Parts: sequence; structure tokens; C-alpha cells
Amino acid sequence: MAKKQKVQRPKAQTPKGFRDYFGAEVAQRTDMLRTIAGVYHRYGFEALESAAVETVEALGKFLPDVDRPNEGVFAWQEEDENDNGDWLALRYDLTAPLARVFAQHRNDLPTPYRRFAMGPVWRNEKPGPGRFRQFYQCDADTVGSGSVAADAEICAMLADTLEAVGIERGDYVVRINNRKVLNGVLEAVAQQIIDENYPNGPRTHGDGGAQDVLDRKDVWQANVLRTIDKFDKVGAVGVRQLLMEGREDASGAFIDGVGLTQEQAEPVLAFLTSMADDSTGTLTNLRAAIGDSAVGAQGVDELEQMANLLAAGGYGPDRIVIDPSVVRGLGYYTGPVFEAELTFEIKDEKGRPRSFGSVAGGGRYDDLVKRFTGQEVPATGVSIGVDRLLAALHMKGRLSTDTTGPVVVTVMDRDRMADYQAIVSELRNAGIRAEVYLGNPKNFGNQLKYADQRNSPIAIIQGGDEVAAGTLQVKDLILGAKIAETATHEEWKDRPSQFEIPRADLVDRIKALLTEQSQ
Repeated sequence: MAKKQKVQRPKAQTPKGFRDYFGAEVAQRTDMLRTIAGVYHRYGFEALESAAVETVEALGKFLPDVDRPNEGVFAWQEEDENDNGDWLALRYDLTAPLARVFAQHRNDLPTPYRRFAMGPVWRNEKPGPGRFRQFYQCDADTVGSGSVAADAEICAMLADTLEAVGIERGDYVVRINNRKVLNGVLEAVAQQIIDENYPNGPRTHGDGGAQDVLDRKDVWQANVLRTIDKFDKVGAVGVRQLLMEGREDASGAFIDGVGLTQEQAEPVLAFLTSMADDSTGTLTNLRAAIGDSAVGAQGVDELEQMANLLAAGGYGPDRIVIDPSVVRGLGYYTGPVFEAELTFEIKDEKGRPRSFGSVAGGGRYDDLVKRFTGQEVPATGVSIGVDRLLAALHMKGRLSTDTTGPVVVTVMDRDRMADYQAIVSELRNAGIRAEVYLGNPKNFGNQLKYADQRNSPIAIIQGGDEVAAGTLQVKDLILGAKIAETATHEEWKDRPSQFEIPRADLVDRIKALLTEQSQ
């Protein structure tokens, strides 16, 4: 007789880089999103919920993790009888879908269009500690305004939002920069390369001349940008080494440098170290760093306008500062960029103190809608990393979401389920969260154990004696737990955790007890 083949069951585990969220976490996120939406709504932004799936073509190629398959997105091809099906992907952020929505519905939308959106996004990136492939974002954007007042407003709203969810002033800073300033610095580097190597001016393409330096600038500029982004980790000395010949990291491994000379690296270092004690000093240093670059000068002018607008609104350097080290990784930014950093200290996995870091970022992306329309449509916006912000509030002990479970109506007699349903309906109609125990009622102890697992504040009991007397037994589970932990037998007598009430007084007595428990 053939041996029966063992059934292969699927493993009950989440895929790598994903996680499950349970009651309290979901409730805390919901409360936070409600608070953030309130701030956005107060600023005049309207809600938008776009599709979670977009065509790969519509999403574009803007993720920094471009060396991985599918360029950082979860993508698949639609089945088509002609093998010409579209490639679709889960959205990697909420900004690229907005560009598609505005281009598609622009004739029906007001301009400027001010929208906010909240929801999960997906990135096909290498997961790690605290780095998941699915996470929540909370965005606000203004599409159709080229004024830097729109950028300044986003930064002000971001500061207000952080304070609204419980991040106190002094525990955060919104840092702003401008990609045009950075572009001006890169122009200065390119000119330095040309002046050093080709003093007689540009030569023809393909002969290694100055024009080739400009043609190849995307490659070396990308390396410079990646190096700038490490400024907060390695400092000015480390950045100088990485821009030039390279350096050893903490593990002893050697990291190749970009290959610039000291003179070529100087504009970048002047740019990164230009932050002064106030905005005026920083702007003066930035003007020196960009040299003769026209686009760089335009970027500095925009930063100055933003600083003036924010100061007029009461947003001083204790909340928002100009910081040249802010770069932002996504490739679609064209002007002002900003990040919100939490400045309070936490401990890393080795117990070493460090700052919490960034929880939000954004900037101006004037070319994103143009991909669809062929016409430039100015836009600016911000994205808040909801999960990181929740983690920060948890570390600061500022999550106040009520995780109290429902009142549980226990079942003493299966044949009287209709009576128990009447009790729970009366509680629900009065606005009290309640449920009937629907498991096996044979073991009453299991019913109370279930109520404890649900974090229930009250259990209601009605057996045959209570029915005959027209009463109910009310068990105060919160007080019972306290008594079990701390009280003596004499205190138990003075403060009974279970008592009898008339059936007719159900709602009033339960409401009164819930109020007492919450105080």
C-alpha cells in the first residue's frame, strides 16, 4: 500500500519586509491621521484618494534605489492576447499619482489645486531594521502655483502638524534648502574642472575635452550628491575625502572617492559648511559658494523670500531654518526642498545616544506634471512618514489613544441568547461599545479570561437568579485587577469589584462606572 503523501501546508508568516498591525497600533495611526487631516483641512487642502496601482510609465523613474530589479517598485505585466499588456506597479509614493491625477482631470480641478492624501505605499527595496516595504505616508501638495509662498506655506503647515500630533517645540526642526543652489554649486565644480584641465576652452565632443565634462555631468554629479547626503554622518572632513581620493569607513573598508581635486571639491564644501547662526549669514555664505551661477543665485533668492515669509508668519529659527545639507533623494525636485527632523535623543541598538532623525520631507517638483501634458505645471508638497512619527511619539511617551475594549456581556444560559442580545443592543444604542461573548460559554472562567484579553472594562452577568430578581451583576474588571495586584482582603470588602444593579438602570449605571474608571 502506497504511503500517504504528507500535505504541504503554507507557512504562516509575513513576507520579508512586511508586518501586521493590531488593534492599538491601528487605533493610534487612525488618531494621528485624523489630527494631521485636521491641520491640512484648516489650511484649505482637500482630500484625494487615488488608486494604489499605477502604470509603470505613469510612475516614472525617480526612486533612488535604481540598481534593484523593477527600479524599486513592485511591478507586473497585464495579460494581453497580443502580448502588449501594460506594466503596472504599486505606487511607491503619493506624489507621482497626484501628477497623473492632475494631468488627467486638470480641466475639472481648481488651479492651484490643493490636496492631501493618506495611505500605504510600497517599495521593492532591501528591508532592514525599521525599514519596511509597505509603509504609510501622509501628503499635502499645491499644484499650479510657482510662488515660493506655496513652499513656505507647506513648511509652516509641517511645523504646525508636528506640534498638533504631540512633538513639542524644541524637539523638531524643519530644514529647508533649494536644489537650484545645489545646481549652482555643481555648475561651479564643472567650471572648475574645465578651467583646470582645458584652459584654452571647450574642444569637440569625444576627445575628452571640456564639453565632454559637461556631457558626462549626470554621472559625476550623482556621485557628488550621494556624497553630500553623507555630510551628517561623516562631517566636512569625511565629505572632503569622499569627494577626492576616498576614505576608510568605521569597519576598515575603503570607500572609493569621486576623484575631484581639492580645488574642484572646494565649492561643495563651501556650500555644505555655509550654515551660519542666522538666515542672513547663511544666505551670504551661499552666495559666495555658488560663484557666478545664475541658477544658483535664483535659488538663494528663493530661500531668502521663504525666510522672510516664514518670519512674517511667526516661524522663527526655533522651528524652521535654512540648512544647505538637505538634498532629498528623489530625482524629481526642482527648487526648494525641506525635511522635518526630530532632534531629541534616543538610544541605538548598542545603547549609544543619537538623534531620532527625519520624519517628513518634500519640495518643489515643477516638471512632474509636464511629463503628461508637455507644459510645465509648478507644484510643491510634503510627505510625512506616519510609521516613523508614531515610533517617535511612542519613544517620547506621547501616545494617548484609548485602547479600552468593549463591555462584555457574558452568557450563563445558551437558551437565553435573545436576552443577552437585548442587553448589548441597549448599550450600543446608548453609544457604549459592547459585545456578547460568542465563544463556548460552558466555562465561565474562560469568558472572563476573554474579557481580560480584550482589555474590557466591565463584564455583565445575568443568570437565572438575576432574571428572577430583575437584576444584573456588574463586574468592574479594572478595579478587580488593581485589587488583585495591591489590595488586602479588608480593602476588597470596602471596594467590591462586583455588585448588583436593577436591570432597568443598566445604561445609567454602566455610563457612570465608565466615567469613574476614566478619571
